[in-house]
Amino acid sequence: GWLPSTELIILDEIHKMKEWKNYLKGLYDTKPKHQKILVTGSARLEIFKEVGDSLAGRYYLHRLFPLSPAECSQVGAPFTLARFLERGGFPEPFLEKALVEANRWRKQYIDSLLHIDVLDFENIQNVRAIRLIFELLRRRVGSPVSYSSLARDAEISPHTVKKYIRVLEALYIVFLIPPFSKNIGRSLLKEPKVYFFDQGLVEGDEGACFENLVATSLLKHVHAQVDQLGEDAHLRYLRTKDHAEVDFALVKKGKLTQVIEAKLKDKEISPHLRMFHEKYQLPAIQLVKNLRQERMDQGIEVRKALGFLSSLLL
Repeated sequence: GWLPSTELIILDEIHKMKEWKNYLKGLYDTKPKHQKILVTGSARLEIFKEVGDSLAGRYYLHRLFPLSPAECSQVGAPFTLARFLERGGFPEPFLEKALVEANRWRKQYIDSLLHIDVLDFENIQNVRAIRLIFELLRRRVGSPVSYSSLARDAEISPHTVKKYIRVLEALYIVFLIPPFSKNIGRSLLKEPKVYFFDQGLVEGDEGACFENLVATSLLKHVHAQVDQLGEDAHLRYLRTKDHAEVDFALVKKGKLTQVIEAKLKDKEISPHLRMFHEKYQLPAIQLVKNLRQERMDQGIEVRKALGFLSSLLL
């Protein structure tokens, strides 16, 4: 227990306790006015189907992300884009001096997630299959997710694939970015694109790793708009049936506000980015990993990635 004068109560991983919702509701409803309760956990609490009273109206949600260029910039930490791409933003591997120690931490972390935390979910019996889905997704970062294709590779049903990906989402291993489906003339594909919260888990070329870093930084920005400012904001991507695609689209109140393309080198403006910019009069940015000079190109901003990502919300 704790004294009535206690100002802050911190409860970690409470979802593993039986009838945790009822306990938490009772604690909230009987606490002194000055007392604050902080509930932390490594998984999304809403996915646990524990029977109990609703907590609606009793809490604010804050999603805690890995370290980002914006966070390091705010505290004056001199870390490079290359370090984020190599280590990811989880504090332990990011701050570790030796890369081999960072890799050891990551392996142990994933083994623990996939063999221990997964068991907190009901009806997850095939740990081998969910591990296989995890490994397949590592090689498909930035690509639309085909549940039927993954099902064939893993020799399980598409329904089970979708269920296992939801588990990986709930454990904050992966996140999905769906396509934007309003105010664009052509029909859009429905498959979401997949990315990893931990940059170090991406298995792909330099382009896939860079796109994943941009994705996590933008999602952190959008969730800050929602959790801290109470805004109706979302992160989407654009892709038409004739394969015109833009990597990312920022959405507010159901309307596109900005489109963003991630590129490794300072080449010409993406024709698809230009098309969406001109046809729908959308503010557009092409983020470049290796860029000598920022510029405007017929209304499209060409920006250095590190500077832009450092300016986002935390």
